[in-house]
Amino acid sequence: MPGDPRLRASDADRDKVASLLREHHAAGRLTAEEFHERLDAAMTAKTLGELDELMTDLPSIDLYRLPDASLRRPPYRGGGLPADPGVMVRTTGADRLPVPPGLAAWGTWAGVSAVLFVVWLASGIAAGGGDWFPWFLFVAVPWAIVLTRRASGPR
Repeated sequence: MPGDPRLRASDADRDKVASLLREHHAAGRLTAEEFHERLDAAMTAKTLGELDELMTDLPSIDLYRLPDASLRRPPYRGGGLPADPGVMVRTTGADRLPVPPGLAAWGTWAGVSAVLFVVWLASGIAAGGGDWFPWFLFVAVPWAIVLTRRASGPR
């Protein structure tokens, strides 16, 4: 931390050091015991010099570049999901989602429509049958129309 080591530390200074310590602990540079000792010391530090002492044997970390910005999901190649969708690979250029956005939207529509249908069916059976008004279609049909128009693009 730059500045005069005799200056009083602010809450923001202590929070920044705590965040850095968490990252170093996650990276394996600090044991759990060392991490807790340094974290306690950071929260009770009164000056910037005391905070600097906690970080002297650790490399600097840019908190704005975590996690590694070069990690991306594998590009979508069509024909289903990649073999392991959780695997991250380094890529350059345009990346695409492993599931096409239109397919995800239609999947959500199908799930919600199925739930509404089951609620409609259960409420009809509980009411004793008779003339059941298919109210779930007031949600499912307009939503399907919007998805269809969105898929065809602007006109």
